[in-house]
Amino acid sequence: MAIKNYDELNSLELDTLREIGSMGTGNAATALSQMLGREVRITLPEVRIMGYNEAIEWIGGPEEITAGVLVKLSGQMTGIMLSVQPLEFVNIVLESMMEKTVSDYTELTDMEHSALVEVGNIMISTFINALSGLSGIDVSLTVPAFTVDMQGAILAVPMAEYGGQSDYIMTIGGNFVSDNKQVPCRLLLSPDLRSLNALLRKLGVSDG
Repeated sequence: MAIKNYDELNSLELDTLREIGSMGTGNAATALSQMLGREVRITLPEVRIMGYNEAIEWIGGPEEITAGVLVKLSGQMTGIMLSVQPLEFVNIVLESMMEKTVSDYTELTDMEHSALVEVGNIMISTFINALSGLSGIDVSLTVPAFTVDMQGAILAVPMAEYGGQSDYIMTIGGNFVSDNKQVPCRLLLSPDLRSLNALLRKLGVSDG
């Protein structure tokens, strides 16, 4: 039976989504490692279904300033995917690619913005490619958008677009580990309910 809200997902469906999250973040870590030319791995990722307000607290609170790379999904899956880039993550990228670090997002140059967009885009694309390969669903991605804002404002985008369908969002998180340093990895996936039901059918865990 088709679900009408994320909180209707049963244990088998949730376990299947966790498997996708684990595979997708693992692939994203591998792609990031290749791009930065240094070993990057991810701790065992946690995949959870959260309310929007809970998700905002989970990534650091509504007033925490962060960078975000956002991509819209189309094709057989419609929705939004967001890569949250805390300052520790930003500095790992900049140190590897440009041999510099920043103490504040306001110090980022246009070139550094572009580098962070590319990193976020590769992580999201790699994740979606893993999902697509596992499910056989064809997904297209828009050109990524980059923003620096309070996390509450960044999360307002998927909330405004899909909050009328569901009060929940799929969150994927763990820690990237590089040179014995751990930094948070936060990906948020918000497919519309039609797409989520189609995904679960393709994966053989729902007949809805």
